[in-house]
Amino acid sequence: MLVSGSGTILEAILGAGIEVTLVASDRPCRGLDVARDAGVEALLLDRGAFGGFSASFDRESYSATLAKELRARNVDLVAMAGFGTVVTASFHDAFPGRILNTHPSLLPQFKGWHAVGAAIAAGAKESGCTVHVATEELDAGPILAQRRVAVLDDDDENSLHERIKIVERSLYPLVLGRVMASLSEGSEPVSVAGTLEES
Repeated sequence: MLVSGSGTILEAILGAGIEVTLVASDRPCRGLDVARDAGVEALLLDRGAFGGFSASFDRESYSATLAKELRARNVDLVAMAGFGTVVTASFHDAFPGRILNTHPSLLPQFKGWHAVGAAIAAGAKESGCTVHVATEELDAGPILAQRRVAVLDDDDENSLHERIKIVERSLYPLVLGRVMASLSEGSEPVSVAGTLEES
């Protein structure tokens, strides 16, 4: 699992009994502590060694190194949860169709890092979360499941995002369980696509 933040989705996944063999992060974060406390290997592959957050960040080298570290540990399914580094084709090529992500909008609406704020700015009446297969094109892979969250009249970005996170923490483990069952039967993740669930 790839994380960059507080690890609350990781906690939900572990709490649902989903097997996690490795948690990796691009920066020091609480998510790594959550992994260690659960007895899961925690790997810090810090962006700082690859140029950090500057214009000189070597994205290709970082992506290739991350893929190498995961492959060395026999990872065959990657789940991203708030992972803050966009990876290149070399990473996607290492795990074709086997990288999942959760995104705080009803894709294809409001792609990108600031999706919740964009929904508020656009005056959207509903938002939600999407679990999808990650591809090289940002937030454009096959959708596996979505769940709606109403935008309230007094919502700001923070209040809406907190309600979306609650939904993510229930939907993502559910989808991961289905995907892992599908893979054990020899199918691919996209075979579980097509669900839209109300919150």
